[in-house]
Amino acid sequence: MTAYTSSIDTFARDNLPAIEQQPEFVFDLPELKYPDKLNCAVELIDRAVARGVGNKLAIISETERWTYHDLLNKSNQIANVLRDELGLIPGNRVLLRSPNSPMLFACWLAVVKAGGVVVTTMPLLRSKELHSIVDKAQVALALCDHRIQDELNSVLNNSLFLKSVVCFGCSELEGLMADKSTDFDNVQTALDDVVLLGFTSGTTGEPKATIQFHRDVLAIADTFSKHIMQPEPHEIYCGTPPIAFTFGLGASLIFPLRAQATIVTLEKPSPDNLLHAIVEHKITTLFTAPTAYRAILSKLATKATLSLPLQKCVSAGEALPKSTSDMWYETTGIRLIDGIGATEMMHIFISASGKDIRPGSTGKAVPGYQACVVDEDNNPLPLGSVGLLAVKGPTGCRYLADTRQSTYVANGWNLTGDIYRVDKEGYFWYQGRSDDMIISSGYNIAAIEVEGAILGHDSVLECAVVGEADEERGNLIKAFIILKAGTPGNDDLVKNIQTHVKQTIAPYKYPRAIEFVDSLPKTATGKLQRFRLR
Repeated sequence: MTAYTSSIDTFARDNLPAIEQQPEFVFDLPELKYPDKLNCAVELIDRAVARGVGNKLAIISETERWTYHDLLNKSNQIANVLRDELGLIPGNRVLLRSPNSPMLFACWLAVVKAGGVVVTTMPLLRSKELHSIVDKAQVALALCDHRIQDELNSVLNNSLFLKSVVCFGCSELEGLMADKSTDFDNVQTALDDVVLLGFTSGTTGEPKATIQFHRDVLAIADTFSKHIMQPEPHEIYCGTPPIAFTFGLGASLIFPLRAQATIVTLEKPSPDNLLHAIVEHKITTLFTAPTAYRAILSKLATKATLSLPLQKCVSAGEALPKSTSDMWYETTGIRLIDGIGATEMMHIFISASGKDIRPGSTGKAVPGYQACVVDEDNNPLPLGSVGLLAVKGPTGCRYLADTRQSTYVANGWNLTGDIYRVDKEGYFWYQGRSDDMIISSGYNIAAIEVEGAILGHDSVLECAVVGEADEERGNLIKAFIILKAGTPGNDDLVKNIQTHVKQTIAPYKYPRAIEFVDSLPKTATGKLQRFRLR
């Protein structure tokens, strides 16, 4: 790390894994040679306005249209509020809670410009999940959309760390902004100062916080976006994932701002809303999961004469079936750009575009990254062999104070938990997962977390959760449940358990299928064998 840092609050830096536990970082592209002092928000918005695009549309939502000048001015006003009214010092963590929106994007940029560390959370998370994040990251301040503040207020009333929740959309934050200057003295952060903590589900149920630097934010734009997407300023971007997912952060904020393009945000990106927005706003560049592409295809089947403005479509978050890729091409004439990324790596590191696409294959290592397949002892395997995916590049895994660092990183390589084979042309072919993580509709869901929620139901004695193949979602959550003696298993109880889970953890994690059983497969020592249920 550079000797220089802007951080006064050094909590995040102090909890980095030891250097020997971190992966090897590779910066072999000239565009990855960043200066020692680097604030990624300044590069994304201030530099864009300085280059003369201030009057260009930056963000379009259902209710607002902001230019690049608007976005810079709002983010500067919020940064002044953070520093002068809310006492933010460089290195403090700030939790953000909101659907994708212009104000959320302005808050993200403001925290970064002020030298803070962003902790963006999904709007669907419940108080229990938010409490874990607040405690893990030791968050004292949160900025929240007023419509979803209740779960966060519950944390505020019970947390040792969270001291203040300031809401927007109800005139609270806007009132503080009203008399603030639209100029801000940006904090001169270091290229390896911590800029965000990205939370990801752990297979043990305990969330993991991945640490990302200012250079990492730009690196994903200067590798995958630059070399695979080849963005142009005229493009109009839309991504369905929340920016709490680093996939969504890249798609809906970093990539379009880096390219000085335009962003369309949708609070509720249902297939109907998404299709309407594509046509109305002439969206050229779309980021979403295979589930959404299949849903859009079903809508297009009833609108055969509809002409779409789309030019580039990226699929990630779950495996892209060849059948979906082929059907999208047959219907739209556009080949889906498949990709695999990870929160630990921040964004996509294997992909292909244009004539390099091989339907059914994820693609090749993105320029700036290296990838291979290894065995369980981390030895490279010959071409055509099936093994664990290992990757390295300008980004990589750094968990915040977490012993699982040693599981993800070995011999300088990041081990993503994905199983692949690679052919003689260097194309990677997805084979499955090596752990108990379930990927459903693009969401990573830990089986043990869902089990914990189910076990909180009064009628449940034991349970086990697995992923079950599903054409629409890739996988759906299935629970095998042993009921307490004398409890009848019926449809009403199924619905009751599902409702209980939705009220306990994020609703998308609930088991869509439940089977009542008399026993569960276990080892001689009593360890649950989920693989036998799968």
